[in-house]
Amino acid sequence: MTETGSKEVHPAFERIRVHPISTLHLDVEEYRHRATGARHLHLASANDENVFLVALRTFPMDSTGVAHILEHTALCGSENYPLRDPFFMMIQRSLNTFMNALTSSDWTAYPFASRNRKDFDNLLSVYLDSVFFSNLDRLDFAQEGHRLEFEVPDDPATPLTHKGVVYNEMKGAMSSPVSQLWQTLSKHLFPTTTYHYNSGGDPDHIVDLSYEQLCDFYRQHYHPSNAIFATFGNIPAHEHQQRFEELALGRFSAADIDLPVRDEKRYYAPLRVQEHYGSDPDEKTEGKTHVVVGWLLGHSFDLEKNLEAELLTSVLLDNSASPLMHALETTELGHAPSPLCGLEDSNREMTFVCGIEGAEPSEAVAIEELIVKTLEGVMEDGVAEDRLLAIVHQLELHQREISGDGAPYGLQLIMHSLSPMVHGGDPVDLLDLEPVLERLRERIQDPGYVPGLVKRLLLDNPHRVTLTLAPDSQLHERREAAVKQALEEKRRALDEQQTRDIIDQALALQGRQDQEDDHSQLPRVGIEDVPASLNMPEGEDDGELPATLYRTGTNGLIYQQVVVPLPALEPEQRQLLPLYTSILTELGAGDLDYLRMQDRISACSGGISASATIKGNVDDVQQVKGYFTLSGKALANNSADLLALLSDVYSRPSFDDPERVRELVAQMRARREQAITGNGHMLAMGAAAQGASPGAKLSYELGGLAGIRHLVALDDALADDKQASNLCQKLSDLHERILSQTPRFLLVGEQSGLEQSREALRTRWGHVEQDGAGDFALEPVHEQVNQAWLTSTQVNFCARAFPTVPVEHEDAPALTVLGVLLRNEFLHRHIREHGGAYGSGAGQDSSNGVFRFFSYRDPRLEETLADFDASLAWVQEHDHSPESVEEAILGVISQLDRPRSPAGEARHAYHSRLFGRTSEQQQRFRERVLSVTLADMRAVARRWLDPKHASTAVVTSYGNRERLQELGMSIEEI
Repeated sequence: MTETGSKEVHPAFERIRVHPISTLHLDVEEYRHRATGARHLHLASANDENVFLVALRTFPMDSTGVAHILEHTALCGSENYPLRDPFFMMIQRSLNTFMNALTSSDWTAYPFASRNRKDFDNLLSVYLDSVFFSNLDRLDFAQEGHRLEFEVPDDPATPLTHKGVVYNEMKGAMSSPVSQLWQTLSKHLFPTTTYHYNSGGDPDHIVDLSYEQLCDFYRQHYHPSNAIFATFGNIPAHEHQQRFEELALGRFSAADIDLPVRDEKRYYAPLRVQEHYGSDPDEKTEGKTHVVVGWLLGHSFDLEKNLEAELLTSVLLDNSASPLMHALETTELGHAPSPLCGLEDSNREMTFVCGIEGAEPSEAVAIEELIVKTLEGVMEDGVAEDRLLAIVHQLELHQREISGDGAPYGLQLIMHSLSPMVHGGDPVDLLDLEPVLERLRERIQDPGYVPGLVKRLLLDNPHRVTLTLAPDSQLHERREAAVKQALEEKRRALDEQQTRDIIDQALALQGRQDQEDDHSQLPRVGIEDVPASLNMPEGEDDGELPATLYRTGTNGLIYQQVVVPLPALEPEQRQLLPLYTSILTELGAGDLDYLRMQDRISACSGGISASATIKGNVDDVQQVKGYFTLSGKALANNSADLLALLSDVYSRPSFDDPERVRELVAQMRARREQAITGNGHMLAMGAAAQGASPGAKLSYELGGLAGIRHLVALDDALADDKQASNLCQKLSDLHERILSQTPRFLLVGEQSGLEQSREALRTRWGHVEQDGAGDFALEPVHEQVNQAWLTSTQVNFCARAFPTVPVEHEDAPALTVLGVLLRNEFLHRHIREHGGAYGSGAGQDSSNGVFRFFSYRDPRLEETLADFDASLAWVQEHDHSPESVEEAILGVISQLDRPRSPAGEARHAYHSRLFGRTSEQQQRFRERVLSVTLADMRAVARRWLDPKHASTAVVTSYGNRERLQELGMSIEEI
């Protein structure tokens, strides 16, 4: 056992085993609770970011969203914390690095992470009480799930409406055709098991769920005998178990939990189905059909089957050189490969999916034949061993990499092991892949191995569904009409008592939402618990080379970047930046075409990417800097090969393949269009902020709604061969301009990898100083906008923005804390709880000098905009406790101090310095945040957040056109 583990076991638990995994620098410890059978998986690590998760197996057998609504409602008050919303209150009173709750198709999980032990213990007490002793108040079910309410709550003459947070969340989620595609395919691939249903909830069925059914589901599923506890970090397992026993498990005995867990019944012949998704009447339906083919495979928790499916998926779909992906990218039967292409292995049984989007319904059979023909070709021709070795190399690299720049690293490991625990597999197997990878290396030496997988798993597998999902421009209208008719019939059928019950519930809910809870019942951390300083890694300049090195633990990986100051660019060249950075690593380079380059990338690296970053100066957002970055990662013994790869991509890319560029533009367009409804709040904020500074304007034009519109127009224009050739030349010219700048290099890794990288850098790059093409600059921007962007959505995304200050301005800390105060104390209550939106918030963006409000999946529009303004009056007039100010400060600090992976910390530190965000500057800002007062926040709100200077943008449905015109908003469409 490694030094991370512990020999002590709490008497209420029995240890099942301890398994060291050297590649992850941790011990996997498995325990069982003696009385209830609850399982505890502990990943003992030296990491000080401790993670907790408790998961319940939840197998709904309808689409009412019962598990999802229960996840929300369980967090709304419990036995020891009988408050209205202890979960959200704890977000305010914590230094957490992660807090959430998640509903999957067959489990519900409650995870959090913190680097502060006191904070960890506080959160644990609230989480365990919420999960196992939830109050499940009927009014919380009405708020979070669904309820009937009159449009004017106390006026029964007004129409009845459906309200509820999850109801609106799922209306937003199911606005996406891709979400509908996955749900519809699952419905047909799984005709009899829980995966047949929408675990998040279908809005048409959410309204059928009763409060009593919710409580029954809670009693059936939320018991320790059905629970999995998982922890990660440097707190010993027995200390966790002591708390588990004291706070929850000691009050339970074993229960017989009978859940509908079984394998799906198999089809004896492939199935073809056609269904429809709703599109807007103003949108064209040509080229909007999705055609996908899905297979049901074996158990996800069987490691051999899982890795076989992973290997096969990589062989077929890993990149543009993979045979099936190549066929889908180059066919004229559709616009781009389906976003569902790949392996889904989180369910009990895995699914493999491939297909096309942007097709016509009449092409479904031809698309299916293309896929089958391609698979037959792979079965007959086999796959080169070097390509298979490259895929196994990718699996090894993925196993070794210490991630954690998104979700905490420990949580990612826990989530990876959760699926086998839910389904009856071995979590250790999926964490310790090294023995299985060695067996894979042996098997792929057999030239018949992969062709055999293609035949057995796909071609000879009759449990196959070909789904055609076509647009229907009248579907939304028919659905809305049916809902309105049903509600009106229900309203007319109400007797006096039923009418009074609806009014009374609305009034009672409003009273509950308006009540002021005693926050002192909840544990908290305070300013005194905040570490005094922020630790940032320090790099070292090479001395001989224009390189900065960061020595840090990367578990045998090396990270390399070529970093180039952006040159002066013409407006048209600036507009091409996102396209250029997206496709640069997808083209040929040197003597290799793009297909062979894809093989080369897979063989020697964990992937390469390009990006461009532009930010305002720390003391003047009207002045900007920009950098182009080419990044790669690899196992340390491939350091030289990775640097050679980056060199060839940087210095010798091929922009002479118009057809390839056309394919990549089409794929990029498809991804950007699909992301609109899932990312609507960010797009709305970007549109509202565009007039605040040149950086904000450029972000809107390149990555925002205007950028999507430009990309759509560009894709349409590339049908003309001359336009495609012209674009290739413009991209080449842009690249030459970037090449005129002098590059620098960032190297992150352990000693051996850094030494190899330095030597390769000396040999490969030599003298790199260039003449330069001037400094990147943008014209100052001071504009006010009032825009409405129309798209296919059943909910709204609202934003309002105010020009403010850069990060070094004395008002920046108070504005930053103000955003958290407004979210905590006003916006959450008025926009989420009263208004029914899934989310809302406010915040200062000091890189662009703008303060932004937003709402997410919001049923309201004008009312939400009015709430933004009302919050500014509230902050001046309302009495705010010292605790609420301190909680807002803690919210900022927890974001500033959020840990990253070791490599992520180094990359962040390096790039922050490029833009003047030195460790000294960041420490200074942090100290000023800690000293912000209520008077400071009120002063900056008066100084900078004047509604007369506000800009507004909304993303909403086509049906709101006239309403928005009456509000004086300019109407924009993609």
